[in-house]
Amino acid sequence: METLFYYLFAAIALLAAINVLAQRRVFYSAISLIVCLSSLAGIYLLLEAPFIAVVQIIVYAGAIMVLFLFVIMLLDPFSDAALRDKRKALSYFGILLGTAAMGLLYSLLSSFQETRMPRFAGAPPGGYGSVKYIGEILFRDYLLPFEATSVLILVAIIGAVVLAKRKS
Repeated sequence: METLFYYLFAAIALLAAINVLAQRRVFYSAISLIVCLSSLAGIYLLLEAPFIAVVQIIVYAGAIMVLFLFVIMLLDPFSDAALRDKRKALSYFGILLGTAAMGLLYSLLSSFQETRMPRFAGAPPGGYGSVKYIGEILFRDYLLPFEATSVLILVAIIGAVVLAKRKS
């Protein structure tokens, strides 16, 4: 059963990654990137790395993609020319695909919870790999690169906004 879920999540990730490159509209590319990152989180769950899966959803598919979508919306992709290309059938397909993905995720999580979760009841030996250990290492040894990355992302977004407003 795990192999089937692995191939399913891998196929979704691959198709979504191809769709990121194939889309003509930036907004749809960003949505495809969110689908790709979410399916990678499903693969992390299959690899018994729930912390990495949750971080994948919260940080990448959540926070960073919200910032990307904010910048995309600021650039106004839904002008009159862009709205002419909108297809109603595509939205129905998106609803169907989202419902199927939620059902798949529910079945995966319910089977994962029944068979795998008791092994995570205690702390790992020596605390290695625990959330506390990762937090201590991240904020003790890697604080400067962590903060530099956040400042770099902020500067890039502000630069994109300034360049977009200058052209309009």
